[in-house]
Amino acid sequence: MYHLEPTTKFRKELKKIKKNQKDFQAVVAILRKLEKGGVSEIPQYMRPHKLKGDYKGNWECHIKPDLLIIWFQIEFPNVIRLVRVGSHSDLFK
Repeated sequence: MYHLEPTTKFRKELKKIKKNQKDFQAVVAILRKLEKGGVSEIPQYMRPHKLKGDYKGNWECHIKPDLLIIWFQIEFPNVIRLVRVGSHSDLFK
């Protein structure tokens, strides 16, 4: 089990996503997977991978084709810092 720590930016972006219940439920499902086992619980079709550039060291996966989640995973003491959630255009301006 991992402890999830959302950043302020993540909370604000999640609040926007909450307006669309389908997207919000998809994000919640991924958060449950991350909490359960980190990146190893994310299905391969969601393409979990590490990022380069400004987000170097962070993980990303595609919840939907244009809905992404970015997080930083710390193995000891099992913490996942939730960094960003949103579309490509929102996250990579």
